[in-house]
Order: sequence, then structure tokens, then C-alpha cells
Amino acid sequence: MKDAVSIAENVLSRKVSAVDITQSALTRIADRNNQLNCFTTITTETALQDAANIDQEIAGGKNPGVLAGVPFAVKNLFDIAGLTTLAGAKINAENPPATQDATAIKRLKKAGAVLLGTLNMDEYAYGFVTENAHYGTTHNPHDLNRVAGGSSGGSAAAVAGGLVPFTLGSDTNGSIRVPAALCGVFGFKPTYGRLSRAGVKLFSSSLDHIGHFANSVRDIATIFDVLQGEDEKDPVCTKRPISKSLPQINHDISNLRIAIADDYFTQNAEIDALKAVQQVANALNVSEYVTIPEAKIARSAAFIITACEGANLHLDKLKSRPQDFDFATRDRFLAGALIPSSWYLQAQRFRKWYGNQVREIFANVDIIIAPTTPITAPLIGQRTMILNGEEILIRPHLGLFTQPLSFIGLPVLSVPIQQENSLPLGVQLIAAPYNEALILRVAAILEKYGIIQ
Repeated sequence: MKDAVSIAENVLSRKVSAVDITQSALTRIADRNNQLNCFTTITTETALQDAANIDQEIAGGKNPGVLAGVPFAVKNLFDIAGLTTLAGAKINAENPPATQDATAIKRLKKAGAVLLGTLNMDEYAYGFVTENAHYGTTHNPHDLNRVAGGSSGGSAAAVAGGLVPFTLGSDTNGSIRVPAALCGVFGFKPTYGRLSRAGVKLFSSSLDHIGHFANSVRDIATIFDVLQGEDEKDPVCTKRPISKSLPQINHDISNLRIAIADDYFTQNAEIDALKAVQQVANALNVSEYVTIPEAKIARSAAFIITACEGANLHLDKLKSRPQDFDFATRDRFLAGALIPSSWYLQAQRFRKWYGNQVREIFANVDIIIAPTTPITAPLIGQRTMILNGEEILIRPHLGLFTQPLSFIGLPVLSVPIQQENSLPLGVQLIAAPYNEALILRVAAILEKYGIIQ
């Protein structure tokens, strides 16, 4: 079973035990992880003990929660009590173990989910390919010669490869949505500040989100509802009331105004990526277009903010231990350290203006659709791609269509689109801040119509 909610229902009804579900997942990991390289740590003993505790609770008439017995894993920048939090870095392996779980993990465990371990990523979450110099490359389950995307590549591949039903990741410039698209799974990045980042190693504080991967809309909604809630340990975590999205998922979108992002979002994409958007538009009977102004500049500003904040966070180690960084990460951090402060301030000023412009669009539109990535998964080690007749670098440009959206914290779901004779692709469903439930309603329609892979 790859559906998390169905697993929980069967565990709660005692059709199957949480221990059996956990052992089955551990067997799949043992069989496939050598090929995929998703996991960096597997917590076998604690997972089996947690599963046994859940079975005992159910036998005693208690309800462990909506995710009872469901195995999951997390990007290795989430703190797990007793484990050292790597964040994809060699240097961090020398740190002492975390003393407590990240808030997101605590909430999932409270709902009955069983943690199986940590997942591979780009070093310090700075990348789109998960070709990690220290912990190896994560392979795409659809073609082992291709990347899984990044920086949450291990998280996406673990779901796509059937190792676990859902995973946690983080998204700064597209690090959930890019690997979700390339691996053919759902990748959800809620509104900035909607979910607690307490106990998560940050990359760029003013841009970092956490989110999750799964195989169905119902799973995405259920996990989102579990993760919601303010957290005093995360100063940017919203104090808005919890908005339960699952009850609001229905198949009526007749009152929703949906449009296709044009201009920037129709340029620099291979034909298959544009066809995927058109498939979604046709299924939803959408023909209206909207222009998100200055998206190209927004992406440039996002690069500046990311590089500056990331470099500042790691400046001491860049000075004292440059040889211990992944060279690709190190070079980008060093470049970020040289950016004038006036550029950073101007990028933040532009960010405010840009956010206001995009919010005006949402006064007339509820959902905007756009491609997630410009291409399908590139080959491992491939450095460049051709778009519009121009050869450009792959690593920075897989986030062409994701960066202008996370830059202002919009909620976005990348949905996997079914295309014949093609590697997976994703389409982004974008809404105004805190309108996650609208996104999930549209995704449910696409799932019903069989548009989603």
C-alpha cells in the first residue's frame, strides 16, 4: 500500500499491524536503497519499537492518530533525538546528536506515524540535483541514470520508489517542487510560516519553508493538517488559527477562478513541460492567462538573498574549513559572501514591491497554474541543457519556475502529470497566502479525472 491514509485505516481496524507495516517498509528499503541512495540513516530499532507501541495502544482501545502505523522519513536537516543532524554536510557529522525531535516530527509521531530515518539532500540544501559530494547521488526511480532533483532529492525518490508513503522536505527556491516533479510525486510547499521550522537546519531564513511529499491529494491534506499549528520555538511560524484542509476537499470548483501563468512561465521550457500545463488547463476548462510581473527579476533577487543569507550562516566554516565543503556549494557561498550589502537590501525592497503586485493578481484569480520545471530529469553529471537554442547550466536553472513563487512565500503544490512515453513532469498549482485548501480542491479534481500520474 502506498497510500498513507489507507495504511492508517487498516492499522486502526487491526487488519494489519503497525509492526508488519514497518517491517515491510524496512525490507523495501533494504532491497532498493542501494540503487536509489535515498537514506543516510535508517532507524530500525526505534521504528519497530514505536510500531509495537502503536499496536499495543490499539489493542488497549486507544486511537494513536490519523497516521497510525504509517512509515515516513525526513530530509536529513530535521533534528531527530539521538542522531546528528547532517544537513547534507561532512562538517556537521562532527556535531553532537540532537537532544529532541524537530516540531514537525513530534507532530507526526503524535498522530501515530513511524519514523524510519533520514534522507539524502544537497549540501546545506543549496542545489537542485542531490548529487552530494559526501553522501553520494540520489537516483531517480524512473531512470537510475538520472537525477532525482533537489535539494530534497532523497525525500522525493523515497516516495516515488515506494520505500515509504510520505516524507518531509524543505523548500527555499524550489527544493520540494523540483524533485517532486522530476520523480513524479506530489510536493507541497505551504505558505511561508504556515508550518514550524523549529529543529530544522536553515539555509536562508527569510525564504525557507518545510513541506512534504506523498502519492495522493488525501495524503497531502491529511499530513498538512497534522503539521499545522503555531510554535513559539519558530519566530516566523504563523499565529493564524489552524485551517483544516481535508474537510474542504471536494469536487466542486465551479466557483473558482483559475488562470494560466504566461510570459515568463511559457518561455524557456521544453515542449513536454508546456504540454503538461495544457493538459491541466484542458481538464479544468481554463483558457484565461495572467502575467506575473517581473518574475525574472524576482528570480534574480531570490538568488541574491539566498546567497547572502546562506554565506552569512556558514561564514566561519568557509574561512576555517573550505576544503570540507562540497566544492559546488562552497563556491556559491563564497560568491554570496562577496555580494554588497546594498544589493541585498535592494533585493528585499524589490521583494516587498513584487509581493504587492502578485497579491493584486489574486484579487481576481484564485489559482494560477504553471510548469514546475523546464525539463524532465537530466542525466546524472549532466552540466548543461538547451533551452530556446541557448546552452545554460542545469544546476541553477531547474528552479526557473519555482523561485519567483517561494520568493514571496506563496503556497504551491506540484502535481505529477501523466504523459505517455515521457519521464515525469509536474505542474504547479499556486494560490494566495493561506489558501492551501483551494489548491487541494483543484488537485482533487485533477486526481479524479486521471490527469495526475
